[in-house]
Formats: sequence, structure tokens, C-alpha cells
Amino acid sequence: MKYFNYFLQFLFVMFFFSLFRILGLNFSSKIGGKLFEKIGPLFRSKKLIQKNIRRALPNVSEENLNKIVRLMWNNYGRVFGEYLFIKDFRNGKYNSNIKIEGQDILEKIKKTQQQVIFVSGHLGNFELMAMHLEKTGIKLSTIYRPLNNIFLNPLMEKIRKKYICKNQIKKGISGTKETLKFFKNNTSIALMIDQRVSEGIKSKLFNEDAFTTTIPAQFVKKFNCIVQPVYIERIDGINFKIIFDQQINFDKNQTIEYITEKLNKWLEIKISKNPDQWIWTHNRWKR
Repeated sequence: MKYFNYFLQFLFVMFFFSLFRILGLNFSSKIGGKLFEKIGPLFRSKKLIQKNIRRALPNVSEENLNKIVRLMWNNYGRVFGEYLFIKDFRNGKYNSNIKIEGQDILEKIKKTQQQVIFVSGHLGNFELMAMHLEKTGIKLSTIYRPLNNIFLNPLMEKIRKKYICKNQIKKGISGTKETLKFFKNNTSIALMIDQRVSEGIKSKLFNEDAFTTTIPAQFVKKFNCIVQPVYIERIDGINFKIIFDQQINFDKNQTIEYITEKLNKWLEIKISKNPDQWIWTHNRWKR
């Protein structure tokens, strides 16, 4: 039954990808957003999503809570609608749709050929960040979690490797070893720090323990490297801003726990700024 459902999901995605190819980016993004507003709540627990939001934003009103949930699904659907057009973003067709804040920071990394750990979260159209970094000449590898859907995953991996970042590392213990290999080969690393990981540690996120990756902290301890926070905002429709915050110069003598919690604090600020653009569907605070 599981594989039958996976196959139905695959057919669903292929149908809409074919439709989106005809409609173009703007209409596809809009349709994806409206589609997910309707079907998203059918596949994910409304109770869990609301519980997660209240954890992070305890004073949120019922009206704003419902608005955040609706706009979260809209943003998620837009990412789906825009996925087929990653190729066009990569090839420069939509350069004017992406603004950069902190370009001087990016130029410094390129000029000095610094190896850095880029950290971010699933905000806005998060797929565009690694794409932009590699496109601008950063030697990069990214850590990702393969889809459970065995029919859909090969297609998504093909798009990722061809148009987002060619060096894709599967999440997990073996992936950590591969990440180390890339880093030693003068390659920067990009990873999301907002997902629950079984091999991480408990670290405070919105004042509650959440299993969090320690990869950035481990690399700081081993290589004394720079951590570069970056995130993306959906300004409106298909227009985005990628923001490079000031680099964080940790001390390798600081503990893994301290470094990890400080990065979670940075993440909290970005989520609180655009709560309707973060994906609240995961059981992030699972015990």
C-alpha cells in the first residue's frame, strides 16, 4: 500500500510539472500556493502545526495563528510550483527576481577563497540559496535528506545535482564522513540546521529541547572555520531576497553545546521574523 501511495504521489507531481511547464513561473507559483492551501492540511496534522507555532510564539492570537498556517502552506506550495524552474533561475532568466543583501560578505568569501560552513533553515524558497552560491562561483557541497518516495526521489535528485549543487551529500553518519572529505578538499559546506536529527544533541530552540545537528560545531572545533549564516525571504510572489548575515567567529575552545545553541538562537530570530515562511509541519520537538 505504501508503494502504491508513493506511485500516486509521483503521478500527481508529474501531472503538475507538465502543467507548470506550460503555464510558466508566475502562474505555477500562484497555483502551487493555492493548491497547497487546500490539500496541505489533508496530509499533515493541523494539531501538530498549531502546537509547534504556539511553542515558538506563545502570545499569537487565534486569527494570526490561522493566518500563519495558511500562508505557510501557500509558501510551501509556491516552492513546489517553482521547483521546475530552478533551471531557469540557474541559467539567469530570473536574475532580477533575486536581490542580495550582504554581497560584500559573499565577495570576500570568493576573493579570499575561504572555506566556510553556510547555515540556514527552510524559509522562503530555500532551494534557491545553494543554487545561487554555486552559481556565483563558490565551491560547494550540500547536505540533504533523500525523499522517502522511491519513484519521486530520483527525479528530485537529478534536478538538485544538475541545477542546485552538483555535490549532494546524503544526511547521516556516512554523509558526515563525506562532508569531511569535501571540506578537506577545499570545499565549503551548506546545510540546514532546523531539522530534527537522531544523531544530534538536545539544544534549546524557542526555550524547549530539540534534537539539533552538531555538524557546524564539530567543524568549528576541528578546523576553527567560519560559520556563515544565510537565509532567504519571499518578498512577494516570485521575488526573493537572499541575506548574508555577519559571519560568526566561534572559538574552537567553545563547547559543541554552546555553538549549537547560539546557532539555534540565530535561527529563532529568522523564524520569528517570517513565521509564515517556515515549515511548521515537522515534529521538531519530538521527545
